[in-house]
Amino acid sequence: MGCMFGAVLILFTGEMLGRRKSMMIGSSILFVGAAIQASSFTVTQMIIGRIVAGFGNGMNTASIPVYNSEISRPKHRGRDLAFGQAMLIGGIALSYWLDYGLSFVDSDLSWRFPIAFQTVFAVALILMLVDLPESPRWLLAQGRVDEARVILAHLTSRTAKPTDPIVIEQSKEIEDAITLEREASGDFQLKELFQNGEMQNFRRICLCFGIQLMQQVLHYLLVNNLLIICSLTLVFKSIGLSNNLSRLLSGFNGLEYLAAAMIPVFIIEKVGRRRSMMFCAAGCSASMIVLGVLLATGATGSKTRGAAAAAMMFVFNTFFAIGWLAIPWLYPAEICTLRLRSKGAATATISNWLFNFVIVQITPIAIQNLGWKTYIMFAIFNASFIPVVYFFYPETALKPLESIDTIFSSPDKNEIGTGEDVLSRGLTGKETSSGEFNEDEKHVEHQAERLSS
Repeated sequence: MGCMFGAVLILFTGEMLGRRKSMMIGSSILFVGAAIQASSFTVTQMIIGRIVAGFGNGMNTASIPVYNSEISRPKHRGRDLAFGQAMLIGGIALSYWLDYGLSFVDSDLSWRFPIAFQTVFAVALILMLVDLPESPRWLLAQGRVDEARVILAHLTSRTAKPTDPIVIEQSKEIEDAITLEREASGDFQLKELFQNGEMQNFRRICLCFGIQLMQQVLHYLLVNNLLIICSLTLVFKSIGLSNNLSRLLSGFNGLEYLAAAMIPVFIIEKVGRRRSMMFCAAGCSASMIVLGVLLATGATGSKTRGAAAAAMMFVFNTFFAIGWLAIPWLYPAEICTLRLRSKGAATATISNWLFNFVIVQITPIAIQNLGWKTYIMFAIFNASFIPVVYFFYPETALKPLESIDTIFSSPDKNEIGTGEDVLSRGLTGKETSSGEFNEDEKHVEHQAERLSS
């Protein structure tokens, strides 16, 4: 719940603080929370530390995807965020093996050190942020044009200068989009989140909220239940494996999850967001059905079925990592306008942590009362997300952030746009020297015509 409230803070302060400052504050709060937990001598202190660390983590998870999306080129945006999510899984894998090694230590060091180890990464992030640039799009929204153009030049190429035509063109394009949005809506008011109007804000917010809700339901067991409630070790033990083997499998599960998480880095822009999510939702559903059937037929009493059930967890991890690990964090930042972006990402993050909490609370009760049927129930939910994605979620791969607005501001509000034209063009189509496709160059003019009509 601390994570959710951290995201709520970004909902109200994200645009005021900016991307870098939000991440620095979040990392500092996370450091304090981890220190409180690691030094705990009472349950109350541990809970307080957990809430504080969660608050900082919530700020980070609401800010980092926005920052990544705003400093990346269109053809690299998905790849960059997918790599960031893969590094997150690398941290999870490291924690598995750290826990395995310390499981042989018979002292409170076995739990204090892993918790304290979080502070290393919090400090590393703070130090990195000192040198990292602010988002040029946020700077332009604040009227800091000269600073933004310096950063745009660095992001364009090593030799580009702020006065180069390419840089000025990029800057003007973003400035024009900001101006059009302000002329259409005036100063931002919170009620805009619940209104459609010309910019279809409420539709965007619903998509942001929904994609993270689906992610939480999709990985309710193998991420939430396994990592948060009782860890993979207890789940592997529940299907009849020894304590030491269960811990080892947890470690190898983390490594396999990391390997699977690297796959989207290479394919996310070629395959696209929609196809990745639909295909992998089907894979998650199928693997969960098989897992439920194995448990129903006595996986805990058979080594063969137990091994097959364990294998299904690895299969599930693979499908989830490819289609649903990175995209729900990337997509909200892609579909929201600049003035709405931090609020859309914060709303998505609130959804993530809210349903994270809900799923964690109901899963043990469901498994206790329904047993293997719980897996079948969630498999049905997973399968139901395929038509949801198909009918409601537009394709955003390879498109400049500003041109994605045309999907939502088009006269036909029911037109989803699969993005097949963009994906078929892939990375071989004609691009401008700034890395954006020529046929998207006029999107600001098109949007101006729509707003004025």
